[in-house]
Amino acid sequence: MRDQIQELEELDKKHFLHPNSAIQQQQQQGPGFIFTKGKGVFLEDIKGNCVMDGMSSLWNVNIGHGREEMGEVAKEQMSKLAFSSCFATFSNEPAIKLAAKLAEIAPGHLTATFFTSGGSESNDTAYKLARHYWILKGHPQKQKIITRSKSYHGVAMGATSATGLKPFRDFTNSLAPDFHYVDHFSSSALRDLIEAEGAETIAAFVAEPVQGAGGVHIAPANYFKEVREICDQYNILFITDEVITGFGRTGTYFGIEHYGVVPDMMCFAKGVTSGYAQLGGVMISQPMHQDFAELSTGTLLHGYTYSGHAMACSVALKNIEIIENENLIDNAKQMGVELLEEFKKLQSKHKIIGEVRALGLMGAVEIVKDQAKNERFETPLAPLIVMEAAKRGLVIRSVVFDGLDTLVFAPPLVITKDEIKQMMGVLSDTLSVIEKKIDKSFV
Repeated sequence: MRDQIQELEELDKKHFLHPNSAIQQQQQQGPGFIFTKGKGVFLEDIKGNCVMDGMSSLWNVNIGHGREEMGEVAKEQMSKLAFSSCFATFSNEPAIKLAAKLAEIAPGHLTATFFTSGGSESNDTAYKLARHYWILKGHPQKQKIITRSKSYHGVAMGATSATGLKPFRDFTNSLAPDFHYVDHFSSSALRDLIEAEGAETIAAFVAEPVQGAGGVHIAPANYFKEVREICDQYNILFITDEVITGFGRTGTYFGIEHYGVVPDMMCFAKGVTSGYAQLGGVMISQPMHQDFAELSTGTLLHGYTYSGHAMACSVALKNIEIIENENLIDNAKQMGVELLEEFKKLQSKHKIIGEVRALGLMGAVEIVKDQAKNERFETPLAPLIVMEAAKRGLVIRSVVFDGLDTLVFAPPLVITKDEIKQMMGVLSDTLSVIEKKIDKSFV
C-alpha cells in the first residue's frame, strides 16, 4: 500500500497541474491529501486519515458527500441517454424538467435558463447575453460591465476580467476590455461611476449576494435595494452571481432573497448538483426572454457542447429533491446561527480572533494582532492556521487578498449542531497552538 501511495504522489507531482496551486510547492511536496471517499461532512484519504470538510470542498457539496442515490440516478440516466446535443431545436427530458424546476424556485420573474458547465462559463455567458440584449434593443454602445471590489466571478477570460480581486487579474497580462469596479459596499460609488462613464455605455452591474472567495462579505441591509433602484433609474441590467450562494447556502434558496429584490439575470452552478456533476447556468427574466424571442432575427451564436447535459441535469433534479425533502435550506439557516455563536465563543477565548460573521452556512473569522485596534500581523496567519487545522482533521480556507487575513467556512448543509461544535473544537485547539507559536517574527 505504501508503494502505491508513493507512486500516486510521484505521478501527481509529474503529471497533474493543480488548479489554484503553488506549483513549486506541489512539485516539491506532492499532494497533501489524496481523497478516496466521503460521507456527510467527512472526507477520507488514501492513508486512512479522516477530516471534516469545513468548506463543502469548493463551497459546493451542499447535500454532503457519499450520497449513493446521486450515483444511482446518474447511472440510470447514463444507461438511457448520457448526452445529446441541445443546439438549435434539439432537447432532452432532464434539461426541460430542470429548467422548469428552476423557474419554480427562482426569485420573481426569472423564468428561462441557459445551461453551462460551471460558474466561470455562467458568468461569461451572462456578460455576453447582456451585451447582446442591448444590441437587440438598439443600444449597442451599452457594453461596459461594472462589478465590485473584493468580488470573485471565475477564471474564464470574461470572469477573470470581472473579478474585483486584483491578484486574479494580475495573473494575465491581457484582460477583456470594458470592465469597471466600485467599492463593494457603497451604492453611492456605483451611482458616481455610472454618471462618470455615462449610463448609455453601461450594460450591467454584477454582484454576489454574499462575496465568497473574497472573504465572505455580507452587504449592508439596504445596499441591494439601493442597487436595484439605481439600475432601474439608469436602465442597466442587474445580474447576481449566485454560484456560491445558491441552493440553500445562506439559509434561503438564493442569497439575493435576503434583500427583497429580484435581478434581471442570475448566474448559478456549484450547489445545483452539489458537485456530483458539472453544471451551471444563467437565468433571465421573463421580460428579457420575451425581448430575445421578439427581437432576434438570427441564431443565438452562443452555446457550450455540454449545455443541457442530460445526465448532469438528472443529477441536479435529484439534488434539488434532496435539498427540499430533507429541509436543508432551513437547516442551513438554523446551523448558521449556531456557527455564528461558536465564532463568538472563539472570539472571547482567543486573542487573535477579530471580527466574525456568517449568513447561513457561509462564515468568516478575521485574524488580528490586536482585537481592540483591529491591527493585523505583518505576515498573515490564516494560511498557517489552515495548514495546522488540516493536520488536526479540519479543512478550511484562508483569504489574504487586499490586506485580509481571514478564515472562511462553508460546511455542507447537512451539518449538525454536534458537528459544528466538533469543527470549532478542532479550530480552537489549532488557534491555541498558533498563539503559542506567535513570536517576534510575526510582529
